[in-house]
Amino acid sequence: MHNFDFVKPSTIADAVKALKAEGAQALSGGQTLVASMKQRLAAPATLVSLTGIAEMKGVCLGDGGLHVGGATPHADVAREAARHYPALAALAGGIGDPQVRNRGTLGGSIANDDPAACYPAGVLGSGATVVTDRRRIAADDFFQGLFTTALHAGEIVTSVVFPIPQAAAYEKFDQPASRFALTGVFVAKYADGVRVAVTGAGGDGVFRWTEAERALSANFSASAIAGLSVDPSGLIHDLHGTPEYRANLVKVLTARAVQAAG
Repeated sequence: MHNFDFVKPSTIADAVKALKAEGAQALSGGQTLVASMKQRLAAPATLVSLTGIAEMKGVCLGDGGLHVGGATPHADVAREAARHYPALAALAGGIGDPQVRNRGTLGGSIANDDPAACYPAGVLGSGATVVTDRRRIAADDFFQGLFTTALHAGEIVTSVVFPIPQAAAYEKFDQPASRFALTGVFVAKYADGVRVAVTGAGGDGVFRWTEAERALSANFSASAIAGLSVDPSGLIHDLHGTPEYRANLVKVLTARAVQAAG
């Protein structure tokens, strides 16, 4: 690991100011960044920790839905969101292991946008709004490809607002060593339709299965997608599974999520 400076501001304004320095990088949970630094794949000159900013932590019900601070650890979301959004709480409670859940954060996860991470499916499947220090970004516009988001340099995810659905569930087939999603599907039913978000399968990261959304919006039951199939082209092919295998997992997990939500 290369040498670096470390600062821990207590306000969003101070964090934004610190991130303007050359070579500065935000540190939220650090579950990916610190590992990359140890391997010398990343070498920021200054780490700006967001974990000391109280206004970026916590879960509360407010206008537009459930507000989750960007620096809120997964374990806190699992505990504090259970009453209002059980599916989101269950997703957070199934991430990694206890160490990851107590260090990793919502903002860090979606800003990194790992193609096998769980939170992007929850954010996209909920049609959530990502709030930064500069603007509000719809989930459909936020995730833009493999490890790529709409965030600008130095922009901080301060919170995410999740509209609460009528019914929802997350089903994940995890890779047992990493506990990342080999494939994961988040299904959420709202008054204006159903959203289905898939993680762990797409070569370009998280995506929506729109064909299933149309079918489930008309008939919210596992039988509604029985005749559908997922195009394997563009899905991930690695030592854990072929694109065809992941395509089948998407359909199976979607049906399970619908049954669990129902």
